[in-house]
Amino acid sequence: MKHLIYLHGFLSSPASVKAQQTQAYFKEHMPQLEMHFPTLPGYPDKAVSTVELIIKNIGHQDLRFIGSSMGGFLSSYFVEKYGGKAVIVNPAVRPFELLDDYQGEHVNPNTGETFEVNQTTIEYLRSLDTPVIKTPESYMVLLQTEDETLDYKQAEEKYQGAQLVIEQGGDHSFVDYDKHLATIKDFLSKD
Repeated sequence: MKHLIYLHGFLSSPASVKAQQTQAYFKEHMPQLEMHFPTLPGYPDKAVSTVELIIKNIGHQDLRFIGSSMGGFLSSYFVEKYGGKAVIVNPAVRPFELLDDYQGEHVNPNTGETFEVNQTTIEYLRSLDTPVIKTPESYMVLLQTEDETLDYKQAEEKYQGAQLVIEQGGDHSFVDYDKHLATIKDFLSKD
């Protein structure tokens, strides 16, 4: 593993607790690793373009992702498109269904970006959907049953055959994420 791309969730940023914990852990334990923590725009087409540019610059070989929530959805899209491996944390399985309730203008509290969720946004996300995972062994999926935002059972069903870690309790942020970083590193390091 030479590169790691961390994809944050909706209305989040690379300054999130999980992103910072990931960065600190890998800096200490894999200092040779080149890490990419892009700030993903609220418009999903721009978010995809941002990641596509990183992939173009580093090449398609040996891609590794960690994605949280919406970042998990996007990580799945990229692994299914290009190959590689991903650890996804409380992933959004069908965000195009969830965002119906979020239509309108939003301001990312971390970046100050203003953007709009509308029907075009929702349809674009639908076009990125990977309803069937071709290589479930390429995924490690961290889920907590008390996620207040997403139904963990959707991810449990979609990622059958993947390395599933389902913890009772917790929340959408994935409580004690940092305690899984050694296992995450081991999973992503294997070919």
